[in-house]
Amino acid sequence: MKNSKTKKLALTELEYDLIETGRNYKRSFPLGDPNLRYYLERLFVEWLEGDNED
Repeated sequence: MKNSKTKKLALTELEYDLIETGRNYKRSFPLGDPNLRYYLERLFVEWLEGDNED
């Protein structure tokens, strides 16, 4: 077992959705729904713009 330090991070709803959608897209690739990639890209742009500060 590795002895590593972990740190819990507080995520916004957008960040959590971005991570989970990315994981789902990765699991579905290459036969996944193209809309999932489009949604992921929209989430990423929204996250970069930072207009949704919680």
